[in-house]
Amino acid sequence: MHFDIVFDRPEEGPKSGPITVGWFLTSDKGAVMYDPPERIMFRQTNKTHSKSASRCPAVIQLESRYFMIKCPYDLHIGFGRDEKGRGVLINRAGTASSIRSNKLNEVLTLVNEAEWRYPDRPTIQLHLPYCFIADEMVYLTQLGTFAHYRKDPLPGTIFGGRFPLNIWPRPIMWAFEWHEPQKDIVLRRGEPLFYCQFEGEGPERPVQVVEAERTPELSAYMEKVSGVVNFVGQTFSLFKAAEEMRPKKLLKVKDRG
Repeated sequence: MHFDIVFDRPEEGPKSGPITVGWFLTSDKGAVMYDPPERIMFRQTNKTHSKSASRCPAVIQLESRYFMIKCPYDLHIGFGRDEKGRGVLINRAGTASSIRSNKLNEVLTLVNEAEWRYPDRPTIQLHLPYCFIADEMVYLTQLGTFAHYRKDPLPGTIFGGRFPLNIWPRPIMWAFEWHEPQKDIVLRRGEPLFYCQFEGEGPERPVQVVEAERTPELSAYMEKVSGVVNFVGQTFSLFKAAEEMRPKKLLKVKDRG
């Protein structure tokens, strides 16, 4: 069954056009490895039949609202314990790994065992430099790659999350709960790693994602809100204070000319 939903949209004013979300990298180090966020819209699909799912407005609406972040690394990771019983990550790729073993802990972290949600499910974090910003209220939801098929499913689930990116710009990490630690985690460069969904004040406006300039004003604001998770248990309680010190405009589209 197909549903074509139409919303009233103001013809002019600040909420008349698409919601603009800016993406940027928090560091230029290795920037060439990180692909831009990309819509998950599937092209090269069957659109010849009028009832094809590729032409269904509901499907098109859903797909157009999710953006994927691709994995920048090739990783083959196992879980084990050292002689003292402490959890450790094992680089199964060894010398064939695209990341040297002594550099692996710079991008991949095994969360302290006391912080795991379940005692038999290790949690790991893949650190990434992706960050998003907007100059109006926009919530970012991070979730798994439900629309992409893997022949070798990951042995667990990702930790999703939802927060207002306009007042809380922060690097997005890939956090993973390892349900079956006896099975290895295999990630491949270029494959979808996770999705981002962006929500404004209403469902009627489309979203456009543009590359943003890492301006001094944006960097200074991020400095004010970064790292507080290490000192405050409920960071959401700081949203009001962050909003009050936020400059009115932080998103500047990057000029590639």
